[in-house]
Amino acid sequence: MKDPVCGMEVGESSKFKSSYKGKTYVFCSASCKQNFDKKPDSYAKS
Repeated sequence: MKDPVCGMEVGESSKFKSSYKGKTYVFCSASCKQNFDKKPDSYAKS
């Protein structure tokens, strides 16, 4: 899976996850997760 913020490949076992509109997103770091959580519409792809 790709981190929607930085584009890095991330395994589904990542501890950094957020759910948005019924979809789960994974992140490479807490920083990327925080950026996503602030503006999910900017990063989420339908």
